Amino acid sequence: MIRLPAGVRDFLPRSAARRRALAERVLGVFDAWGYARVITPMFEHADVLARGTSAAAIKFVEPGTGEVVALRPDITPQIARIVATRLSDVPGPIRLCYEGAVMRQREILQAGVELVDAPEPEGDAEVLALAVAALARLELPQVHIDVGHVAPAAFVLGMAHDDEARAQIAAALARKDRAGVRRAAKGLPEPVAPLAEALAGLWGPVEPTLERAAALHWPAGVAAALDRLRAVLAAFHGLAESPPPLTLDLGDLRGVDYYTGVKFAAFAAGAPDAVLRGGRYDELVARYGRAARSTGFAIDLEAVARAHDVEPERAPGIATDDPELARALRRAGARAVVQRHAPDWPSWLRGAGLDAALVGNSLILADGTQRACTRDVETILRYVTA
Repeated sequence: MIRLPAGVRDFLPRSAARRRALAERVLGVFDAWGYARVITPMFEHADVLARGTSAAAIKFVEPGTGEVVALRPDITPQIARIVATRLSDVPGPIRLCYEGAVMRQREILQAGVELVDAPEPEGDAEVLALAVAALARLELPQVHIDVGHVAPAAFVLGMAHDDEARAQIAAALARKDRAGVRRAAKGLPEPVAPLAEALAGLWGPVEPTLERAAALHWPAGVAAALDRLRAVLAAFHGLAESPPPLTLDLGDLRGVDYYTGVKFAAFAAGAPDAVLRGGRYDELVARYGRAARSTGFAIDLEAVARAHDVEPERAPGIATDDPELARALRRAGARAVVQRHAPDWPSWLRGAGLDAALVGNSLILADGTQRACTRDVETILRYVTA
């Protein structure tokens, strides 16, 4: 049987065009904000990738060298490698963007940005505002963004006496189960247990949630982190144009082992999970040889495609039996192919992703209608786009 491996799929012309259009939309936004595009390889030496990610990767032996290489499960470690090696003499801030496929349990199409060597709160605010701009360009329905900071949850989990206790607290927090957190946190030091329980309820509108969090008796490091989060959000509102609703969730543990500061996720109606995730990761680039603070985000283009049926903006597509007319149509901005015969023109046009065929002096449209038409380029285009 002819079949595909698990986790991958084909995209036929219409689906491929939609996903390419989505990618080009966000890449245009990234470019407008000064982020330069880089292209990284699909696979690298496994030990190099392992510096930046613990995600399982598909590994194989490179025939030419006998070394173990792996398909990339993420692009951010590759950006970190580039910044630390190929761009080691370039001073920050460095603004880079990318688009491509990564392989985890399934193939994921991503587009994202990385901002390296930008300070807090300015860097975090810029990346969050850029995320808002990219989401606006994608025209997704009912977008909202959850923001947070890893410091409160990292402090509570770090006070657990073993991995089992830590896992129980984390599981209860993931469910927002305050009673469950109270039970799981019994082994924590006395000042910490109430903080663990409070985390389960520290979500909701930004300002009141921040006020409730700041009123708790956190250690100095966590209190300072909450102040930085407040400063990031203030700077963000000065940069973002018409931001969607923001909520705060300090008990969200996703990425707590990876991010080092502010983190965020965007959700849209029609998508079962986040369409965008990002945050600050100050330790990654140093693993490749350059001490640099970084922040960024990645957009799941497949999740976006499922959330909103965005049709690509395409030029009119026309078939003709005249090569010279085809060239003239292309010069006028249309898509044109030379095709002299088809057993069923409307069916063939739909399958080819074209709008019309000029057969003799008849213009046949993909919906089966036809009309008399001269071989004048302006007339053809007027009829096709009417």
